[in-house]
Amino acid sequence: MRLSGRIAAVTGGSQGIGAEIALAMAAEGATIAVINRRNKAAADEIVAAIRTNGGHAAAFQADVSDVAEIARLMADIVARLGPVDILVNNAGIFEPRPIEEVDEANWDGQLDTNLKSAFFLTQACVAHKKAQHWGRVINVSSIAGIGGFPNSAAYCASKGGMNNLTKSLCLELAPHGINVNALAPGNVATPLNIELRADPEWAAKVRERTPSGEDFLSAADMAGTAVFLASEEARAMHGVILPVDGGWRAW
Repeated sequence: MRLSGRIAAVTGGSQGIGAEIALAMAAEGATIAVINRRNKAAADEIVAAIRTNGGHAAAFQADVSDVAEIARLMADIVARLGPVDILVNNAGIFEPRPIEEVDEANWDGQLDTNLKSAFFLTQACVAHKKAQHWGRVINVSSIAGIGGFPNSAAYCASKGGMNNLTKSLCLELAPHGINVNALAPGNVATPLNIELRADPEWAAKVRERTPSGEDFLSAADMAGTAVFLASEEARAMHGVILPVDGGWRAW
């Protein structure tokens, strides 16, 4: 198994893309810290699924937009599972609004959860990775960080920032044997975009723009790429923004 003996922390790991990544990494032998903000029952469900399949996992609750919470979270993970080898910065919120309706809380909430958390979570576990001269940081970005989407200025800014954060941290951490890369999902069916997916006009636009003909990809479609980026097969990959989008960016 490609990730045997590794400890992987997956933020937003109780649903959508994060849950699929947690399950896939566990199937490859990693011990998983399934992290979400407050829904312990949902995190416990993913942990139970991993254990049923013979894997190892534990659930953790933390608000990763809060730096003090990140410190507490990482101490808890180390105490219960061990130091984090693989960090998947997947936690995110998507609250689209037209420019006139964006207030400070809407802006700060998306930037803090989607971008600030990725930096401070990485910072919190970098010492262990440097000490063993091995580590993986996988930032779950978005095609919205590569191109724009209407009514989504804060979200696009957070994901664009994550992409450049990935490159900056790569330059700093690659000499220490730490691979920092980003997975940029396309339009994926997750709980974050239920309302958007219910709009037939938007779904039709997405299908028209996606060469594969799919409007919203499956969250499971993202998991294999995340496992690859965590594995030794991606040893030489640093600072890459890797779209998995059904061909969306080929236009």
